[in-house]
Amino acid sequence: MTTTVGLVVNPAAGRDIRRLTGGASVSNNYAKRRTAGCVLAGLTLVEDVDVLVMPDSSGLADRIVDDAPSDLDVGFVDMPVSASGRDSRNAAAHFEQHADAVVVLGGDGTTRDVAQTIGDVPVVSISTGTNNVVPTPIDGTVAGAAAGLVATGAIPADEATIRHGTIEVDVEKATGATSIRGLATVGVLDRAFVGTRAILDPEDIVGGVVSRASPAEIGLSGLAGGLVTHRPDEPGGVGFRLAREGATGTRVHGITVPGTLSEVRVADYQVLDDEEPYTFEVPRGVVSVDGEREHEVQDGLVTLRPVSDGPRLVQIESVLERAAHEGYFRA
Repeated sequence: MTTTVGLVVNPAAGRDIRRLTGGASVSNNYAKRRTAGCVLAGLTLVEDVDVLVMPDSSGLADRIVDDAPSDLDVGFVDMPVSASGRDSRNAAAHFEQHADAVVVLGGDGTTRDVAQTIGDVPVVSISTGTNNVVPTPIDGTVAGAAAGLVATGAIPADEATIRHGTIEVDVEKATGATSIRGLATVGVLDRAFVGTRAILDPEDIVGGVVSRASPAEIGLSGLAGGLVTHRPDEPGGVGFRLAREGATGTRVHGITVPGTLSEVRVADYQVLDDEEPYTFEVPRGVVSVDGEREHEVQDGLVTLRPVSDGPRLVQIESVLERAAHEGYFRA
C-alpha cells in the first residue's frame, strides 16, 4: 500500500520587515529549495512513499519537483494558486483527505494556515520564517525521515504527536462581529492600522493570550513565559495585560523580536482554563495573530479563548529515538 506525504513550502515566509530591523534570519527561496530537497531525501528512509507538493506562482515548487530523488514519485496538488495564505489552506484541505503526514516549510503563519484545514493528519513543521515559535529549526533530512516513519505507521501517530493548542478570537464592534483563529499567540496592539504587519515595538502591546509560554521563545509567548511556563500541549493558556502610561506592574524581560531584549511591565496575568475567556475593550487598535497584525478594531470588544483543538505536531526527535530503539536503523 502506497503512503502519501504532503509538502507545503511557502515562498513568502521569512521575508517580512523583521529581517531588516532586527536580528531575524533570512530564508530565501534557494534555502527553502535546499531544505525541501533534504526533506525528500529523508523520506527515502521508508519505502512506497508518494509526495504531493503545493504549487506556487514563484516557480519554487517546480524546482523542488524537478530536483526530487529518482526513487520518489513526486507530483503537484491539483489546485488554483492565489499567492496568499489561501494556498496553504487549500493544500492542507486536500492533504486532510489524501495524505498520511504533511511537512510544512514556513513560519508560524504558514503553520497556522495549514492547521485550519489539516484535521488530524500529523504535521512536521520546519522553520523557514522570520520569528518562529511553533516551527522547529531542524535539518530537513531529519524532519523528512521522521515524517516518513509516522506516515507509514512505523511509529504510530498517536505516540509520535502532540495536540497543539489554538486561540479563538471574537471581535464585536458596531459594524458587526468577526472570528479569527490563532495558533500560538494573539495580541491586542495600540495601533490604528495594520501597517507593516510585524510587531516591532513592545510599547504597542496592550496584552494578549498565548497557547504556550516559555522564556526560551520570542514574542508574546516569551513575555508570558517570563511569568509562567505553559507547554503547547497543555489545555488552556495564559492571558496578560501590560501596564499602560507609566502605571506600575511586574517588570518582565523578554525577546520581543530577534536581536532585541525588551523590558515591559505586566499589570495582570492569568493562567486560563480551556475555553476560558479573556477580554479587552479596544477603543482603537489592531489584533495580531502569531506575530502579524491582522485585524483593525475600533470601539470593539475582543474576546480571546484558548482551545485544545490544534494540529497534531510530530515530535521529531522522539520519533527517531523510538525508531532507533526498535532497531529500525540497524542494517
